Amino acid sequence: MSPDDQNHAGTRPAAWRDDLTGGADSLFADRPEPVNSYTARTLTYEVTGRIARITFNRPEHGNAITSDTPIELAGAVEQADLDPRVHVIVVSGHGKGFCGGYDLSIFAEGAGSGGFGPAGGTADGSVLDPVVQARNHDPRGTWDPMVDYQMMSRFNRGFASLLYANKPTVAKVHGFAIAGGTDIALFADQIVCAEDARFGYPPTRTWGIPAAGMWAHRVGDQRAKRLLFTGDSLSGKQAAEWGLAIEAPPAERLDERTEELLRRISLVPINQLIMAKLALNSALLNQGVANSGMVSTVFDGVSRHTREGYAFQMRSMTAGFREAVRERDEPFGDWKRAQFARDEQS
Repeated sequence: MSPDDQNHAGTRPAAWRDDLTGGADSLFADRPEPVNSYTARTLTYEVTGRIARITFNRPEHGNAITSDTPIELAGAVEQADLDPRVHVIVVSGHGKGFCGGYDLSIFAEGAGSGGFGPAGGTADGSVLDPVVQARNHDPRGTWDPMVDYQMMSRFNRGFASLLYANKPTVAKVHGFAIAGGTDIALFADQIVCAEDARFGYPPTRTWGIPAAGMWAHRVGDQRAKRLLFTGDSLSGKQAAEWGLAIEAPPAERLDERTEELLRRISLVPINQLIMAKLALNSALLNQGVANSGMVSTVFDGVSRHTREGYAFQMRSMTAGFREAVRERDEPFGDWKRAQFARDEQS
């Protein structure tokens, strides 16, 4: 063996399973390690071995979405995507569920009072300013649909980072992924959920259309329509049967089964994972995912500014969001079943 070959990867058994930073011939030899962990307003980030773990961290509110969520999710995904140690990214939630959707108790009840999510500092005075958005959702005022679209499309961009990331993304869903929570989960490459988890978009009954536009791409035309024409939800077991999730173990085995999937993915070289994802995403993107998201985001804004949408918002402002949701959902027979997720939001 020549001296030039002594450090070649081919001299080590199964060197293709080395970490990208391993070996003297690594592109990253002698370079500092990227950030291992941090805590943001709505989530935590941690790298363990070859896995980046993003965990929504507003358990007292059912991990409900604020204006910080898409920015922080996209930032965490980008951090993991650029880290040569990370092979796979998993997103999950602290507390009783994955994500209970947008923090609509603030949004629906708060027109004119500062509105949706915390003021973002740099967002003040922009279309993302919560005061601006509250004014644009005042049932007594004039609605600018493109100001609404500029705001909601940025939520979509943040959530879609899971789909457009170079590396595989996995959503681990327990408890509930409801309304906007499904907008996040459905962008992941793989969903593993507890068999008793709940997926659904009840706002299609009044005051919402899934802005991500991913349902038909994930479960097909007829099944997507079955859910969105009624606002009904799926159990985790049904989600697996419909192909929305790849596995739905009992809740007590969710961690174990997710970790096994993550372990198996992490054994594959990063470049192989990226190429496989790019190749498979090309088919998905050719189905028109971007166009579906654009149309759905526009219609989501429209649905919040119809006569019925304004009636729902005014009812939320006068009687409280929880009461308005009860009146919306009770005729469908699933008010009590969904109540636990909504309790977490308020």
